[in-house]
Amino acid sequence: MSELYHVRRLFTLGAYSTLISVQLPEPSSEDYTSILLYQARAHIALNDAASALGLLPANSTSVAVKAVRALAQSLDDEAALETLRDLCVEIEGDDAAADEKEKSAVRVAAATAFARAGETEEALETLGAGTPTEDLDAVALIVHLYLSIRRPDLARREFSRASKWAEDDLLLQHIEASIGLVTGADAYGNPHSYYAEQIAGSAPNAHLLTARGSTHLLRGNAREAAEDFASAVKGSKNKRGEPDALAGGVAAARKQADVDELLKRLQAEYPAHPLVADLGEKSDLFDNLTGNYTVPSLPQAVA
Repeated sequence: MSELYHVRRLFTLGAYSTLISVQLPEPSSEDYTSILLYQARAHIALNDAASALGLLPANSTSVAVKAVRALAQSLDDEAALETLRDLCVEIEGDDAAADEKEKSAVRVAAATAFARAGETEEALETLGAGTPTEDLDAVALIVHLYLSIRRPDLARREFSRASKWAEDDLLLQHIEASIGLVTGADAYGNPHSYYAEQIAGSAPNAHLLTARGSTHLLRGNAREAAEDFASAVKGSKNKRGEPDALAGGVAAARKQADVDELLKRLQAEYPAHPLVADLGEKSDLFDNLTGNYTVPSLPQAVA
């Protein structure tokens, strides 16, 4: 198994903390730049733009390195999006020197930044959604974006097209499991088996445990789900997987005291989490509606 294969597997499975601890090969290695980019993207996934920028040389002539640097910069400065747009134009030029691997890295980095900025349509266009692209990294992100806007039908279409030309590798399985987790096909059997297999075959991380916990919960196995969510919170590094694991724990908890404890922590530490925001909106709506009604006083007993 090559080192690049191992690094790519870690990135696919969300084992970002493990990935960034992998020692880089010698700069003369043909895999050096690819592994460097995966490590930088892992730092970005952990919201650590400074470490990503520290890895990537500012004077690099590689368009892929430039794109991932701009992705890191976009976490704090949306002006970096223009740099990414320029790079996307550059790689499509007739005199572009970039190979297909570099072009893919530019498109995926740019689309990731656009999606984070709320520009989902631009991200999909950048990746070539709906076209006969044969870039599995791009397909994985396209599927993720379609699922995020509740278009599983289009996500399935992209997966079906990719399965005709892509090798049956881990990323393709990951895409299929993601679709199954959202759609609930076959009683969540495919994603449950996939995440269980990955946990059995490698050191479990917060991402995998939370994903398997979600399949347990959706299949009605609250006790097993709660155990996975608790393990994910305990084993989370850099807090990357902690908020979703806490939210899952709230849903899986069987005692009100556990619900209150987990929810209080989620609200205090991650006030922007979707579950916290949703509960806040519903609480405000309830308060507003109850304000429209007057509770009548209790009738007085007549002597």
